[in-house]
Amino acid sequence: MEALGRTIDIVPGVVPVDLGTAASTGKRVGLKNATGVTVVGFLNNGTAAQAPTFTLQEHTAASGGTSQNLAVIDHYYVKEEAALDGDETWTKVTQAAAATITDADWDDANQVLVAFEVHASQLSDGYTHISCNVSDPGTAQVGAVLYVLHDLAHQRAPESLPNPQA
Repeated sequence: MEALGRTIDIVPGVVPVDLGTAASTGKRVGLKNATGVTVVGFLNNGTAAQAPTFTLQEHTAASGGTSQNLAVIDHYYVKEEAALDGDETWTKVTQAAAATITDADWDDANQVLVAFEVHASQLSDGYTHISCNVSDPGTAQVGAVLYVLHDLAHQRAPESLPNPQA
């Protein structure tokens, strides 16, 4: 059996966009069918005046409801190179628990992958969804965010997975 549908589901958070046009609000994804999610951000080479900030939020509903920052990111992983080609290794970065990741050390001439995990048990009582927003870096830089839901509660063929935003 394939991993997609059995152990993981993949959901777009922010589709590839020039982050320099405006901040990007991440789509919400529910954690009712997974024990956690790995949030993966991708930044293409750019001319950014500053590194964009990734902000993790939690929500009580798929849309509307109550939203607030979720300050649980105490570490994350980064791959960075002028052209990511698969030979990079992850670098672990630790920080005091926060809802944001901003790394001024990222070289805006490089491509960057950043990844962090959120466990469903870390959400506040009554909160069922997360999202990851990306700030405007000041100048042109293409970026995207993917959510990789893992340890699915309901394993099925990929085409039969439940709507992860519900």
